[in-house]
Amino acid sequence: MDTKHLGINSKLIHAGYKADATGSVNVPIYQTSTFAFRNAAHGAALFAGEEDGFIYTRIGNPTIRALEDSVAELENGCGGIATSSGMGAVCTVYLALLESGTHMVSTASVYGPSRGLMEKDFSRFGVQSTYVDTSDVIQVEKALRSNTKVVYLETPANPTMQVTDIEQVSALAHAHGCLVVVDNTFASPYLQRPLDLGADVVLHSVTKFINGHADVVGGIIVAKDADIYKRLRKTMINSGCNMDPHQAFLVLRGLKTLGVRIERAQQSAIQIARWLETQPEVKAVRYIGLESHPQHELCKRQMSGFGSMISFELEGGMEAGQRLMDHVRVATLAVSLGGVETLIEHPASMTHASISPEDRRLAGYSDGLVRYSVGLEDVNDLIADLRQALDAVADAPDQESAVDLEENLATVGS
Repeated sequence: MDTKHLGINSKLIHAGYKADATGSVNVPIYQTSTFAFRNAAHGAALFAGEEDGFIYTRIGNPTIRALEDSVAELENGCGGIATSSGMGAVCTVYLALLESGTHMVSTASVYGPSRGLMEKDFSRFGVQSTYVDTSDVIQVEKALRSNTKVVYLETPANPTMQVTDIEQVSALAHAHGCLVVVDNTFASPYLQRPLDLGADVVLHSVTKFINGHADVVGGIIVAKDADIYKRLRKTMINSGCNMDPHQAFLVLRGLKTLGVRIERAQQSAIQIARWLETQPEVKAVRYIGLESHPQHELCKRQMSGFGSMISFELEGGMEAGQRLMDHVRVATLAVSLGGVETLIEHPASMTHASISPEDRRLAGYSDGLVRYSVGLEDVNDLIADLRQALDAVADAPDQESAVDLEENLATVGS
């Protein structure tokens, strides 16, 4: 079926699917390491790239290809490359597009390991990097050097929810001969398609929204042009960070419900964000669906929805953030995001602990920042849970909250 003309939810279900002889409704799991050749000429043709087919699962596999084709179509790219993890995707991009003596400009508020990999590992091989607030195009322009090869954006950014104008930065970067890479994990292709806005490469941790069930770790890269796609794919194959067929099967399953999951979660997110804005223990709420968000109007132009990621600053700093973590009961205290369950974490002591306090401050967030990924629970239960946890934050440090969760549930639900 040609799915290019279909709407986004139809594509989520049908893109990448190719019927086989069995008529299986779902793409089968080709759980094999290697593939037999019909004869010597067939094997030679496959290795020479003269014939399409499969040789070895590190190089390609039908289940993995179905996922790659599906996400590539959703992102309007020429091809996808599935990796063993989101960081496998990030590392593949760095390896393929950067080399000793080159320079990268990146969003300062970026996933901690993405920054750590560059600053602690790639720097050892002579790759340079500068981290700025990419929501301010003037800072991006000032950071560009003669040896800058990549502008790496994460938008919305983790964990500050800053939003970068992809179209504007892409035009600037291309004028300086740079490629633009966008980590689209927080938005997913359901809400944002960076390649349509001028980016050259888009990547995801499919662990998050695309899979959506907290049972798979994986990544994917999509390139706009064939030449860049070939560079990225060769690097992934040589580094051996391919996805496993069973991983790909599970991600394909999760992908089918991406639209309904996001729609439901973002309905709850706006209610929770507006409620958080009224709470005395909360200094600031960062949700792109709020009119108070500095890039709210840009989000309306650049995205088709506001998603379900919220960050909020507590008045009490590090201690308040950690205390809130210890008192949530409905939300799950865990890293990751984008699943059916609501997840809460404290970046300064968890996902972004590897970033120095000074760099965190420069990136735009304090030790009191909390990251909250809204899931599919009843919104009243989530609000009640936050209220009783905030009560614990407001109490003296050596006291337990006197507020009972069930009482809050009854109050909010009435």
